[in-house]
Amino acid sequence: MTGKIFRYSFLLGVLVLLICGGLFFALQYRQNLDETAQLVQDEMVFLAEGVESGGVDYLKNLSTERELTWINAEGTVRYDNHYANLPDQSDLPEVRDALASGSGSASRKAANGERTYYYAVALSDGSVLRLSCPVNAAQSALATVSPVLWVLILVVAFSGVVAFRAAKQIIQPINEMDLDHPDQIRTYPELSPLVDRLQEQRLTIDDQIEELHRKQKEFSALTDNMAEGFLLLDKEGKVLSLNASTRQRLGENLVGENVLNSGDPIVADAAYQALKGQRSDLVFSENEHSWQLIASPVYSHRKIVGAVLLRMDVTEREQRERLRQEFSANISHELKTPLTSISGFAELMAQGTVPPDKVAEFSADIHREAQRLIDLVNDIIKLSKLDENAIEPEREDVDLLELAEDVSDSLRTMAERLGVTIRISGAHETVRGVWQLLNEMVFNLCDNAIKYNRRGGEVVIWVDETEGRPRLGVSDTGIGIPQDEQSRVFERFYRVDKSHSKRIGGTGLGLSIVKHGAQFHNAQISLESEPGKGTTVTLTFPASGKQS
Repeated sequence: MTGKIFRYSFLLGVLVLLICGGLFFALQYRQNLDETAQLVQDEMVFLAEGVESGGVDYLKNLSTERELTWINAEGTVRYDNHYANLPDQSDLPEVRDALASGSGSASRKAANGERTYYYAVALSDGSVLRLSCPVNAAQSALATVSPVLWVLILVVAFSGVVAFRAAKQIIQPINEMDLDHPDQIRTYPELSPLVDRLQEQRLTIDDQIEELHRKQKEFSALTDNMAEGFLLLDKEGKVLSLNASTRQRLGENLVGENVLNSGDPIVADAAYQALKGQRSDLVFSENEHSWQLIASPVYSHRKIVGAVLLRMDVTEREQRERLRQEFSANISHELKTPLTSISGFAELMAQGTVPPDKVAEFSADIHREAQRLIDLVNDIIKLSKLDENAIEPEREDVDLLELAEDVSDSLRTMAERLGVTIRISGAHETVRGVWQLLNEMVFNLCDNAIKYNRRGGEVVIWVDETEGRPRLGVSDTGIGIPQDEQSRVFERFYRVDKSHSKRIGGTGLGLSIVKHGAQFHNAQISLESEPGKGTTVTLTFPASGKQS
């Protein structure tokens, strides 16, 4: 900046010097020309008088360095003191003007190459007398101007020094500015607007940096608390940012490393595809977990500038998908069996091949299978409502012992038919819940306890509390459940003894309804069973005041 100011100031001085010198030279040159012409014209007055009176003799006796030429009216040279045998001069401008108007002048190069001024006057006899003088106006002007030019050059040099010092004085405060504390700068008034602007800009930048740090902290807090793994790459595949989940899996010091060369082929391949502009979405299994890896390219001005990788644990989703597929297969089977029976019985009756004494039996079979379908559909609807949290959330205080007595009364006829005794024990314990759903849960537990019991067996419904938490349990003396199958009995349509289940009927959804009902009431389910000795299922509800 100092150099620019100096150069501009110095060039301005030189330009002023050239303009002033040129103007002064032109004026001096013009003045010298005018002085030469006046001198020649003044001298011509005396010469013309001498020629008029003395003729050629006067010219011959005249001593002068200037060229003097006497020309007659036809343009022939009578006399010339410098040259002999000069050609016709009538075509020369100064001669023509003298013959026409009495005098004439012209400036041109002479035979010797010098710039010469010619002045001619007409004499009384019609002839023309011409006097010439070399013009040295340029040399004279230069000689006159040169002292002034030296003075101007000295002035330019001095102005250059002054300009350099002034430039340093102007730039020095700018170079010494403390941009972190522009308000402490002491400088000249003309720089104050710049200092004020810098102060405003610094405050704005500080606010923007603070906002950027805040957003960066928010982003780090958000990504670090994500269960999903997050990875941000540049266009070369180098890691720009990653969260805690990804650091735990891939390593702490991954920032700046190229994942394309990492030891994880799945991540490397997904990153490679994303940096080529192809979005990838794949699910893979690792350490008994299912993971989904999504890799997407990042664009800026239609150019790929990086990639984002997101890794999510989808184990539960995949398990649900597997259970959904199993549920679809099971429900298809459960629906097909009674429908096949109904279709077969109805076809035989329609063909008239059923004896009259068997029509009532076939009708009863059709009714039984249809009722089984209705029970299955009702249970599916109940499970669907539980899955969607569509149960009416109107809660009330429910006495578990009274609930057990109601369920016992509704199942006593079936229990007597199967030779099973129902017994109730315990005290009155109250829970806050939906009576209909609680009744359905206890009913299904008791229904299973009766159906999977032995003739002469017993079902005990008991109610108590432990550490302030109400409990309801159903114990039976039935066939029991093997240890390796106890964790699956609450799955939909899962049956331990399929042949026994086929004989006694049922939908296979009862314990699933119990499980969902327990989740709805924040209750815990425990199961204890031993093959051949019976099963006990216990529901433990939250303490009073902690139910939601």
